[in-house]
Amino acid sequence: MAINNKTLLLALLLAGIGCTACLRLDGRIVGGVEATIKEYPYQVSLQRHYHMCGGSLIAEGWVLTAAHCVESRDVDALRVRIGATRKEIDGILVKIRTVHRHPKYDARIIDYDFAVLQLAEYDATNVTQAFVKLPKLNEDIADGTLVTITGWGNTQSVHESTEVLRAVTVPTVNQTQCQLDYDSFGSITDRMMCAGLRAGGKDACQGDSGGPLVAHGKLWGVVSWGFGCAKPEYPGVYSRVAAVRDWIDSVRGI
Repeated sequence: MAINNKTLLLALLLAGIGCTACLRLDGRIVGGVEATIKEYPYQVSLQRHYHMCGGSLIAEGWVLTAAHCVESRDVDALRVRIGATRKEIDGILVKIRTVHRHPKYDARIIDYDFAVLQLAEYDATNVTQAFVKLPKLNEDIADGTLVTITGWGNTQSVHESTEVLRAVTVPTVNQTQCQLDYDSFGSITDRMMCAGLRAGGKDACQGDSGGPLVAHGKLWGVVSWGFGCAKPEYPGVYSRVAAVRDWIDSVRGI
């Protein structure tokens, strides 16, 4: 069986073999600024004793994240932290009732990288939260649209906190251009979209898969994967929410 470069790098990464510019399956904010949960009240942290991934509140009791964040995990030990600017101490921790990974999720090529989490009941009194809107099924976002990505973690700078929520704004990238950029890694599918600067310097990076990519009040993307962090000519790759809006609605029973 032929193995494309993306699959090979993923295997190396999961095996713990180091490299200076590995395929990443998670994202933290590089080149961004500190933010507060009041600015991005839909942002959540998926945790198992520590922050693992990001996610977005899409309705009361429902979170959208990346499928690979809940792959081979002890779901009973997972919690969602809501209303937090600081990922370890703010807000409240909520249990997860049910995990719905997309039935077509393919870990080999990181396609259909979506999961919907149904939360247990919780008391939202004094909790900063709001729900981000979703695009319509197959709704397009124009090339070059400025989008905002939020999350916690490694900023690639010793002078910037890894505990406080951060945000970065980058433009979306033409799909054909992104396919050319990642040609040696396999396909950029219709369930993916790309965003980033051609010169690099701003991106999501290690540690915050599942987090939101938002523009004009809508959740267009979910942090999924990429090559390195903020590298020139390698934009971040995000799961395209509009491609699976019908599945999200069916999971929620609407």
